[in-house]
Amino acid sequence: MNNKDYLNNLRHSTAHLLAAAVMELYPTTKRTIGPPIENGFYYDFDFGDVKISNTDLAKIEKKMRELLPSWLGFERHELTSDEAKREYPNNPYKHELIDEFSESGKKKISFYKSGSYWDLCKGGHVDNPKETLKHFKLLKLAGAYWRGDEKNKMLTRIYGTSFPTQEELDKYLLSLEEAEKRDHRKLGQELDLFSTNPLTGPGLILWHPKLATTRNIVEQFWKDEHYKHGYQLVNTPHIASMDMFVLSRHLSKYINSMFPIMLHDFIEGESKPDYTQDEVLKPMNCPNHIQIYKSRQRSYRELPIRMGELGTVYRYERAGVLHGLTRVRGFTQDDTHIFCTPNQAVEEVKGVIRLTRHFYKIFGFTGYQAYIATRPKKYLGSIEMWNFAENALKKAAEEERIDYKIDEGEGVFYGPKIDSKVKDSLGREWQLGTIQFDFNQPSRAETTEEEIDEFWQLKTFQHKFKTRENAANYLKKLGRGFDVKYINKEGKEDQVIMIHRTILGSMERFFGVLIEHYGGKFPLWLSPTQVVLIPIADRHIPYAQKVKDMLKKHNIRAELDDRPEKMQGKIRDTTLQKVPFMGIIGDKEIESDEVSVRTREGQDLGKLKTAAFVEKLVKDIEKKL
Repeated sequence: MNNKDYLNNLRHSTAHLLAAAVMELYPTTKRTIGPPIENGFYYDFDFGDVKISNTDLAKIEKKMRELLPSWLGFERHELTSDEAKREYPNNPYKHELIDEFSESGKKKISFYKSGSYWDLCKGGHVDNPKETLKHFKLLKLAGAYWRGDEKNKMLTRIYGTSFPTQEELDKYLLSLEEAEKRDHRKLGQELDLFSTNPLTGPGLILWHPKLATTRNIVEQFWKDEHYKHGYQLVNTPHIASMDMFVLSRHLSKYINSMFPIMLHDFIEGESKPDYTQDEVLKPMNCPNHIQIYKSRQRSYRELPIRMGELGTVYRYERAGVLHGLTRVRGFTQDDTHIFCTPNQAVEEVKGVIRLTRHFYKIFGFTGYQAYIATRPKKYLGSIEMWNFAENALKKAAEEERIDYKIDEGEGVFYGPKIDSKVKDSLGREWQLGTIQFDFNQPSRAETTEEEIDEFWQLKTFQHKFKTRENAANYLKKLGRGFDVKYINKEGKEDQVIMIHRTILGSMERFFGVLIEHYGGKFPLWLSPTQVVLIPIADRHIPYAQKVKDMLKKHNIRAELDDRPEKMQGKIRDTTLQKVPFMGIIGDKEIESDEVSVRTREGQDLGKLKTAAFVEKLVKDIEKKL
């Protein structure tokens, strides 16, 4: 058994112990499931009319420790479906699971017992729990819908963690404390960076001036670097015909994540506008980029064409999974699509890898790890095309000498991919960029009966077309794919190779990661305010204003704090706002044309000539420090 399997067993066993304690303290509670997760475990409960809060976790944890000495092992038992259900009177959650596990009552259902507690379970536990489950901690409560479906009842989820040793547990809890301090939602409020509003809508971000300033800097850097590397930048509409996403097959795959266009009521006799319910807010940019490519005939001499866009898309994420900037409903992707010949594919992937590493280095991310996801069980395209693309990804990664791991069978239905993950300053891994081959959209194919069945299951299609025959006629007429071609050296048409590519991912999620990575302390070149000038007394304000004007002329984002507050209070406030530099100005500084410079970390750099201070800032900004 490897370490990951052991940790999963350890944490799953601790989830059993948690459930046992809950049932001792709250015997009318209905249990559901308690799986291990990354860095811990959870168990979902229906407490009925009993209300519990985070303050009750200490009591539950105490009961867990009281029960533990009697847990000598996990005994496996098998029951029939009817016998299993009798163990859970009035528990519809367990009954639902038992029905799934059984086949007409003939299949045995496995239970595991430790101490006096036993529970429906497929297995995966530790030996000698009395000795191995000592190092655990309950962390928090949260709401969770049964089976993750917001149509179901809201349950109470108790999160916890456990480790083989107390040292590992203490280290993890310390990292959680640091992560809590860096939580981008907390820092976003403290530093006045972003917000959401019920009137705007959940999952839709309002970028405040400070973070909008930093975003503009990042986006301009992104554009400049892409122009340098031969990318052509485009802009496309936020709305598109439903036909486009039927052709691309996104509609059948993402229908529950797509926003329709709002319909209006019209006064009888008035002419209706020229849009209909057949238009939707785009959930992705790629079909529009294909339309630009197909706007005229393309020759092999033009390839590769690298088409990029900071394109905003909209996807309906369930309310329960929305999370600050990192899980939203409207987001801007640094979306690029490369159209090339088969012979160019490896070099294009290598170019993306190099540019990806460049970006991550600039933003201070380390531990870049690539994961190559291969052909899933259900896929589009031929085996030959999949083999070609998978080999191209592996060859590019090897020639660029990047470490990669294989995610067997985890490719998307339309092609294999490389996912890029980085480690932040706390050692947490985040997925940012991706490189994906697409065999679906560039091709052209007839609609199959299986696809017709898939579409006809959608309520949207049933409402629109009324009968399966009408839907089938529409789909057969439309077909699948965009038939994206180029003229080869022999003057004949060939299907283009299409590669999807992002480096930063969505700007919203990237900034959520970035805020936590920096702990809100953006480096100088990205800081919304780079310098705050603090005059000691009112008579020093005119000189401070001159220094500010000089900084502004050199495009340095400077502010003057001329509030009628004490100097130490101004220094404290500026430090809390995590501004990189403070310039203190008094009589001596004015006499010598200097500024007393202090950093947000409290380091005193002493007095610098004003011109030298400006020169230092300009050079540091140019170096992306």
